Amino acid sequence: MARVSANLIAAFRRTIHKLRQNAPYEWGHMGACNCGNLAQEITQLSKGEIHQFAMEKSGDWNDQLIDYCPTSGYPMDLMITKMIEAGLTIDELKHLERLSDAKVLAQIPLPKRHHLKKNVKEDVILYLETWCLMLENEWLNKQELIFSVNEEKNITHNVFV
Repeated sequence: MARVSANLIAAFRRTIHKLRQNAPYEWGHMGACNCGNLAQEITQLSKGEIHQFAMEKSGDWNDQLIDYCPTSGYPMDLMITKMIEAGLTIDELKHLERLSDAKVLAQIPLPKRHHLKKNVKEDVILYLETWCLMLENEWLNKQELIFSVNEEKNITHNVFV
């Protein structure tokens, strides 16, 4: 699962909100597809800039993720690096483009889980919301653990034992 952070969760929430508010969505457009919409929020690039960068290499998101090279200097590879730095993995991005991550799908109720379409905006929103909830739960669990550890460290009788 992604390396969870408040910033990554916020990027998911902004993406979901924009899609719900009729942000441009077009699965065949590198800047307005599943990955493209999330990339806009993580990189702060426009859909046009993302699409332009993607056209410097061949293939769709999946192809470019397969060919990803962090030292190539291609703008698309630099953008993918930003997404990885935000906490995502190459595999997660591939799954996002196809709505196919088994962990995310397992959280979507039947029969909808078997009928998601990679190029239907409502299905993308459902997938992103489900994944975001998983990230939020993981983040909250981490915060509780950090709080619990810090609380134990600050108990006075433990300090002076």
